[in-house]
Amino acid sequence: MNDCVEIRWHGRGGQGAKTAALLLADVAFQTGKYVQGFPEYGPERMGAPITAYNRISDKPVRVHSNIYTPQFVVVVDESLLSSVDVTKGLREDGAIVINTTKEKEDIKHLLNEYKGDIYTIDAKKVSIACLGKYFPNSPMLAAIVKVSNIMDEKLFLSEMKSSFEHKFSNKPEVVNGNMKALKMALKEVR
Repeated sequence: MNDCVEIRWHGRGGQGAKTAALLLADVAFQTGKYVQGFPEYGPERMGAPITAYNRISDKPVRVHSNIYTPQFVVVVDESLLSSVDVTKGLREDGAIVINTTKEKEDIKHLLNEYKGDIYTIDAKKVSIACLGKYFPNSPMLAAIVKVSNIMDEKLFLSEMKSSFEHKFSNKPEVVNGNMKALKMALKEVR
């Protein structure tokens, strides 16, 4: 599907990779896109590696399978770089976004000679600064929107605010913290 952006998420159970993929699908749908957002399940439990996927297109999406050649990969937990082949099938015309404090030169050797673009963000720093706890999914969600350019950033923020206000109507501090995290993450991706 040449007109479809395909994203694969790698994280650990409990880090919010599945939630971020579903939020991205929801927000993209609200902006008029055709979407899919789904996890791949096995006998996972808290801390076990998980995979989630997104397809986002301006045309109806008729493929219903896992994503084998994604344009983008999001790595929510950098420890997965040494245990999971996160670059498997990753197209070189796309990019990988990794939650890490390291420079990309320091982790490149873990990416199986991937020759595409590599972006990093310290999602922990963003999360602690904005939410007071480590929830990497909001910063990683903003990072992939920035890197993939799948929607206008202002539209993304507006739709995310609406989504958060709906989900957390009685917790304005959660809405405000997550919005701060999204805005900070858009600036922190490198």
